[in-house]
Amino acid sequence: MKDFFNDKVVPKMMIFINTKAIRGLKDGLLYSMPMMIIGSVFLLLANFPYTPFADWLRDTGVTLVLNQAYDSTFSIMSLIGAIGIAYTYVKNEGYNGMPAGVISLCTYLLFQPSTVITSEGNTVGVIFKTWTAGQGMIGAIMIGLIVGWIYTIFLTKKITIKMPEGVPEGVAASFTALIPGAVIIISASVIYAVVKITFDTTPLEWIYKVIQIPLQGLTDSFGGVIAIGFLVPFFWFFGIHGSTLVGGIVGSLLVANTAANQAILDSGQELTLANGGHIVTQQFMDQFMTVTGAGVTIGVVVYLTFFAKSAQCRQVGKLGIGASLFNINEPVLFGTPIVLNPIMGIPFMLMPVLSGIIQYLAIYSGLCPMYKGILVPWTTPPIISGFLVGGWRTALLQTFILVLSFFVYLPFIRTVDKMYEKQEKETANPY
Repeated sequence: MKDFFNDKVVPKMMIFINTKAIRGLKDGLLYSMPMMIIGSVFLLLANFPYTPFADWLRDTGVTLVLNQAYDSTFSIMSLIGAIGIAYTYVKNEGYNGMPAGVISLCTYLLFQPSTVITSEGNTVGVIFKTWTAGQGMIGAIMIGLIVGWIYTIFLTKKITIKMPEGVPEGVAASFTALIPGAVIIISASVIYAVVKITFDTTPLEWIYKVIQIPLQGLTDSFGGVIAIGFLVPFFWFFGIHGSTLVGGIVGSLLVANTAANQAILDSGQELTLANGGHIVTQQFMDQFMTVTGAGVTIGVVVYLTFFAKSAQCRQVGKLGIGASLFNINEPVLFGTPIVLNPIMGIPFMLMPVLSGIIQYLAIYSGLCPMYKGILVPWTTPPIISGFLVGGWRTALLQTFILVLSFFVYLPFIRTVDKMYEKQEKETANPY
């Protein structure tokens, strides 16, 4: 089975991971992550849990400033994603990616609703932050990839205006983008016209209703939790970076779920399932299913550091304990090892699924709150991260999961430790 996976499955998975589209999607969306985290800080301050301080912020007008900063960072994640994906796609092909990013931005704005009628009956041009945030995420991905692909074709086929030597690079680049940009924008305008006339909606709204809502529903389900929890460690077990692979595919949907939850709160409604709230969000994955690293391996690290008998295990524990506190567990994955270790593979794949199920039921039953729009860097230490994104109840549940991981891993890592201890004794006393 191991040889079949390594010889047949892994090469095909690596081909998929290294496709132009997946690389552009995975790397392009990273441009929005810093702004989302920064925006989350402003959101946290605007909704500070200490009422007297929160009231002071509101009365002094600081809350308005904080919300403005949040709207200008977190709430334009899709806009940044559309630019970043097209830019990265073209850059990976060896060309200047910025013109493609600009074209993708224009296409994205072209595809979204652009006017609103005031109470006086006047038509006002607007950019809806509803569509630059989570609701436009799938549209942003599609636009970024398609624009990057088409732009690359034009440059590869040299269907561009080539300026003579001596013309400044910036001027030459602008003329290079003229033909592909014109073709893309004209084509996008035709698509907009067809969708508007045929369905009386915009392309972004159509994509959201027909594609994004069903996909978000798949991730935001009990089955989705089990699938995500299992696939991340499953790929890691064979040496494939499961967090990057699975996160790159479902991450945009989880972030969209997060943004949708915050939008419910911003509309003045209570964040509940009845009001359309989502249980499975980016925080759901980061703070529970990959906390302390893929596989929730803190239980292994604690055993290796404080209870291991073999010198090899103790050494791995020393190397891994500090990194695990910041959700980095490569020293443990490859030092124990867990990768390609059939004994450790069982709890490694089981623990994230258990964590996801427990968290899902806790949120569904109301024991823990649903997640708002607050995100923290993935390196934020556990318990602290739980408190920041969900309050004391989430931090308490996270603590329970960390303790549970020790007992889930215990019989398996103890078996491995005894094997190493036996080998070390035999090496020290060969006769």
